[in-house]
Amino acid sequence: MTHDEEESGGDADPPPLSPEARGESGDADDFFTRLRTAETGALVFVREVAVSLSVVVAIGLLLYLVSGVWPPMVAVESGSMEPHMERGDLVFISDPDRFSPEYAVEQTGVVPVEVGEERGYRTLGGNGSVVVYDPPSRFGSPIIHRAHFWVEEGENWYSEANPDYVNADNCAELDNCPAPHAGFITKGDANSQYDQASDIAEPVKKEWIEGVAHIRVPYLGYVRLKLAGLFLSTPVDTPASVDEPSSVGESSAVDESSAVDESPSVGESPSVDGPASIVDSEPLRFESTRETLLEVRTLDTGGNATVETTFGPRLAGA
Repeated sequence: MTHDEEESGGDADPPPLSPEARGESGDADDFFTRLRTAETGALVFVREVAVSLSVVVAIGLLLYLVSGVWPPMVAVESGSMEPHMERGDLVFISDPDRFSPEYAVEQTGVVPVEVGEERGYRTLGGNGSVVVYDPPSRFGSPIIHRAHFWVEEGENWYSEANPDYVNADNCAELDNCPAPHAGFITKGDANSQYDQASDIAEPVKKEWIEGVAHIRVPYLGYVRLKLAGLFLSTPVDTPASVDEPSSVGESSAVDESSAVDESPSVGESPSVDGPASIVDSEPLRFESTRETLLEVRTLDTGGNATVETTFGPRLAGA
């Protein structure tokens, strides 16, 4: 071997490594290349699922950064906010302080109805803020209702209340009056009374408010309701007047006098006697899982009574 050949051999680049020599790194590169370029087969499905999940995660992260709460959406499961919010709507919410105006109640981020009327602040078809709140003593879904006014601890709020929304002649006859603590007096737009006057909740503390509603998307919430298995459930958190047909071409309004006081036990049928009536039974609750076994409305149609049940987590009830 000549001197020139020795120098040439010494400066030559080493031969490329085989795929076997590259080991796992080569295998990984080869897999991702095939995943990226595949046009048929299982790899296409894997790629589409990965892209879809990435988009969902990105959208969820963006909504969280904007809203400041998680989850940033709730599905409406009852009709007490109609016509401004209906069952099956998907409602976007935010942290109360995130977009609150300067005239909101101090340190709450919530604008009551009376202030909203003065300032022209409207949310979801009405004056003031719509809040999602969940009292600590409550099991099941939170409540989504409109904040009407703020009361201080010990306040006699009867004089401030709209007389159409209370079933009392004075504070002594009114539930939660004087106020047991400071908080908001709330009401569903379709309900006949304040929540605090109808045994739904005490005045709503700031700490109980999980978010303030801003935008609703009709029907999209049905996806969430279906996944939760609640198409047949009747929320028990916001009572309102109910009309059910008693016969073909005829309807009968149901009031407190026609409601049955005691709901039937699971597995038993209620006794049927008299005109048509509705039974909204109390749920059997499981505190550890926040799931609810619900007895759905029992309809007495003059001799035929049925009890349906459903099991599953509950969502935001209006």
